[in-house]
Amino acid sequence: MNLLILPIGYLLGSIPSGYLAGKWLAGIDIREVGSGSTGATNVLRQIGKKAALSVFLIDVSKGMVAVLIAKNLLLNEYWQISIGLAALAGHIWPLWLNWQGGKAVATGLGVFLGLSWKVGLASLGIFALIFSAFKIVSIASIISAISLPILMCISFANSSFSAPYLLASLISMFLVIWRHRSNIKRLINKEESIVGKGRN
Repeated sequence: MNLLILPIGYLLGSIPSGYLAGKWLAGIDIREVGSGSTGATNVLRQIGKKAALSVFLIDVSKGMVAVLIAKNLLLNEYWQISIGLAALAGHIWPLWLNWQGGKAVATGLGVFLGLSWKVGLASLGIFALIFSAFKIVSIASIISAISLPILMCISFANSSFSAPYLLASLISMFLVIWRHRSNIKRLINKEESIVGKGRN
């Protein structure tokens, strides 16, 4: 019975908010312009701030709702991270879009807001701090992802150790870094541009 939550998590994560924003608001396939990502950053560049904010909030909600479903069903931590990771998989590899989705940052934030709101908010704070300093979304995304396992370990100081939550933070970190591999190449080559001037 518990296995049913995995397709639920995947389907939640695969809601193509960025793609729909492109089609409904601009008549474009967001996957064919800019970075090709369906995430909020590409939506910002191709459509505008309001659309990007809407996509961001929906993508965050996808991850958070998935985890809260497991919590409300009183499932253990392993099931909580499983449905969260299923939502991440749905966001990255949506069935409806030929497996071409986003980069897992916003939905990953939602997952951690559901698992541990303190860790989620702390990672969002790190993202905002790094972004304000460099104005490059990819740097902020990668550094905030790297901070997840560290923040999770710090959170254990005031609560019991949770191996599943730490595992989830490590998997999420690697997924975000892997999805940003092209950005990393551009950063190394000093070709990554700041928000408002080019692709991220």
